[in-house]
Amino acid sequence: MKRNTHRPETKAVRGKSDLEKKNGPLATPIYQTSTFEVTDNDEQLRATPTDHFYTRYGNPTNTVAELTVAELEGVDAALTFASGMGAITTTIMALLKSGDHIVAQRDIYGGVTKFLSQWLPKLGIETTFVDTTDYDQHARAIRPNTKLLYLESPTNPTLRIVDLKRVAAIAKQHNLLSMIDATFGTPINQHPAEYGIDVVMHSGTKYLGGHTDLICGVVAGRADLIEKVHSTRTTLGNCMDPHASWMLVRGLKTLALRVDRQNDSALRVAEFLSQHAKVQRVHYPFLKNDPQYAIAREQMRGGGGMVSFEVEGTGEDARRVSESMRLFTLAPSLGGVESLVSIPVLTSHAMIEADQRKKMGVTEQMVRLSVGIENADDLIADLERALEAVAAPQHVRVG
Repeated sequence: MKRNTHRPETKAVRGKSDLEKKNGPLATPIYQTSTFEVTDNDEQLRATPTDHFYTRYGNPTNTVAELTVAELEGVDAALTFASGMGAITTTIMALLKSGDHIVAQRDIYGGVTKFLSQWLPKLGIETTFVDTTDYDQHARAIRPNTKLLYLESPTNPTLRIVDLKRVAAIAKQHNLLSMIDATFGTPINQHPAEYGIDVVMHSGTKYLGGHTDLICGVVAGRADLIEKVHSTRTTLGNCMDPHASWMLVRGLKTLALRVDRQNDSALRVAEFLSQHAKVQRVHYPFLKNDPQYAIAREQMRGGGGMVSFEVEGTGEDARRVSESMRLFTLAPSLGGVESLVSIPVLTSHAMIEADQRKKMGVTEQMVRLSVGIENADDLIADLERALEAVAAPQHVRVG
């Protein structure tokens, strides 16, 4: 792993920029072109493996975004994709083959669960799902043909934290590759590669872009692995558009500032909810009474901008609360400057069977918040008013 001298805030703004004095554009140019001109066929051959050949293979604007994420994660290389799911599916297909086996956490994004359980079997790749924090169960599920340990931390939507050092050790012991969806963690709050995780994935749609205006995905890791993924991405064609890459670069420049604000505000929101009479349970790793508080503080700089809670009541109560909010906009997705609210059983985990959701701890009463950069006091006031929609407990009179 390469060593960097600059801190995350600087890397987010400067990335791999040449810091020598020069006459050139300060803002990253948009290379809005599908192809690049060459002077002769010899130059054409030399250009083929570069980002000056054909945008499905690479593009200079995309390269700036990729180098910036690689710097933030402290790894060799990164690749951008047209979506987070594109990044996940392409990476897994690049690194595995028919006959291989995956051990995956049960607590992962619903779209990935569907891909692992319904799509990969068509390609001859099986997956065993295990409890997220039962590491003995992870080890017991490993077979002779197991090739990948698939992780997510913090998890969506229960905010469970994976002991990265421990799972990386399991992967190394059994000669497996490890891959993590680190979207909720962001490169500001955690660095999975420092603990030995091989491939780090982000849905750049969320915190990396940060403004709810683009769809993208990124994977980062060792050069040899990223080269395999690049070859597969070129074949499948789900590369990122240069203009979207430019928007990603612009979003990355404020990543550290946004995440610091979201860390602070989300913790205040979680603390408020944990004291509210109409809230049954709050999920947030930096709450001192959270069962994974110690490991979260050990491997994360901040708790992140996501908070989920379960109302004292029914699924209908949860719906009413979400629909009563005004500053928290009712919408799927997360990680932007605007605060959002959603019901996981109706959005991120709607495609998961009810019994599987129960095993994951995703209940009908659960509400998921993506805390933005608005004033925390205003957000708390909005929540307080919305919780009035929960019916008061009914006391039965005796006699």
